[in-house]
Amino acid sequence: MLLGLSSCKGNCRQLSEKLCDCFTNSAERETCLRRASSEEARVSPTADDEATCKTLLAGCDCHTIDTPEGKRNCGLAR
Repeated sequence: MLLGLSSCKGNCRQLSEKLCDCFTNSAERETCLRRASSEEARVSPTADDEATCKTLLAGCDCHTIDTPEGKRNCGLAR
């Protein structure tokens, strides 16, 4: 049953999990994933949010996340 649910994750949840994957420490990564899950339950993304996250997903890259452009590409900066 859980396998079917994993494919139903929204774009914003996928983006959050992609950002969590940028942590090299497994404990930090797991904490980030739990926080992403609880935040998704607490704040439901709107259709506009999901569209924005979908756009960001393709350009977000852990290798450039520490640069201003990388932060913008991941939705962490304007």
